[in-house]
Amino acid sequence: MFAGTGSDVGKSVVAAAFCRIFRQDGYTPAPFKAQNMALNSYATPEGLEIGRAQAVQAEAAGLACTADMNPLLLKPTSDRMCQVVLNGRVYGTKSASEYFNGTDREYFRTQVNAAFDRLAARYNPVVMEGAGSIAEVNLRHRDLVNMSMAMHADAAVILVADIDRGGVIASVYGTIMLLTEEERRLVKGIIINKFRGDITLFADGVRAIEQLCKIPVLGVVPHFKDIHIEAEDSVALSGKQQAADDGKVNVAVVLLRHLSNFTDFDVLEHDERVHLFYSNNVAEIEKADIVVVPGTKATIADLYELRKNGVANAIVRAYRDGKTVVGICGGYQMLGQEVADPLHVEGAVERLPGLGILPVSTVMKGEKVTRQVKFAFRGGNVCCKGYEIHMGETVLLGNGASALNILEDGTPEGVLIGERCFGTYIHGILDNEEVVEWLLKPYIHTAAAKAFSYQEFKEVQYDKLARHIRANVDMNRIYEILGA
Repeated sequence: MFAGTGSDVGKSVVAAAFCRIFRQDGYTPAPFKAQNMALNSYATPEGLEIGRAQAVQAEAAGLACTADMNPLLLKPTSDRMCQVVLNGRVYGTKSASEYFNGTDREYFRTQVNAAFDRLAARYNPVVMEGAGSIAEVNLRHRDLVNMSMAMHADAAVILVADIDRGGVIASVYGTIMLLTEEERRLVKGIIINKFRGDITLFADGVRAIEQLCKIPVLGVVPHFKDIHIEAEDSVALSGKQQAADDGKVNVAVVLLRHLSNFTDFDVLEHDERVHLFYSNNVAEIEKADIVVVPGTKATIADLYELRKNGVANAIVRAYRDGKTVVGICGGYQMLGQEVADPLHVEGAVERLPGLGILPVSTVMKGEKVTRQVKFAFRGGNVCCKGYEIHMGETVLLGNGASALNILEDGTPEGVLIGERCFGTYIHGILDNEEVVEWLLKPYIHTAAAKAFSYQEFKEVQYDKLARHIRANVDMNRIYEILGA
């Protein structure tokens, strides 16, 4: 288990690295995180929903993901409420108090333990990930994902600490000292992550940690900028909020308050022809060639916010000015004529007018659709892939639009108006080269522009990450710890 001294110390990326390393070394690893909190989610081949981070780790391990890899997923709907997804299906919506103090807490524990047991029977090793800090003593009796899970699995725990935020020796020592003796017994090593500068200058720090904690430091991993692994948290978007005047295609993703599945746009971020940015600033959105309204966990609330802050009018103006406007999932719903919620799936508001660009209307339903799909984009012959995760049902109103995609079973999906506006429920649609080439074609003015294969790019990144970890972590000690 890769556990942390806190949130955002790099556990997810380190776990992905070891999934790739163990695969390269001839083992059959699988990722596991008992409980994840994220709006970035993914649909398994069986149509079950898990956190996107575990789907990324499974990809690094060369596996199709399963619900057992992330049996509990919490999707925040507000500061105090979240949707609980158990074994890939919606279990209910709970407040923080209901979730952590409720009578079903022990039921959740049996479910996450059973999911781990199923994985451990099939894969070796299981690469586990903790959540946040493992030293939150006030949460110990409620813990499902950190040391209680490690004890169930009898896992070798590697503590990951972020030196970039400062105070790393204190955070490591404090974390270790706040564990019980039984928990401390499982901690076999420490990795210092995100180091900047000359690593030899931290040699005294390593010795101090080892003397204080009586646990070996297995490596000091330098901070990197040239390896690109999908981020789990939207905090990663904070530095990407301005258009650029550099000859590239400017793509603005509307920055929604409840934005979800922002990994839909990673492919554009790494395409050298594109400058991608996230913004809810009207002036910045007006500079874009392509405006994308992304997915959201709260369509009506975010639609109301867009009307209030003027972004809704900016999107409509972009469409009228002949720019490309795209809506994905919740964004698709917003671009329509109306979003209705008669069952109060999202909240108290029963209906709200959409932006009126697409001739569709959406009704929120109580049943969530989660599935992987194969489709033909714009009636083409290339088999494209993606996945759906949504609560609404969207219907076409009248004529004037055509189906964007044809699913494998012949069902039409999405709506296309002209050559520069479409809406779809399919996440990952931009991971398909054919879709990106069509999207960028009106703005690419050089024959030398090179098409971008996102799948090939990701495989290169996993291998680069594995090399980076191998070069800075004592792999012999890791295998000794595992008894391999």
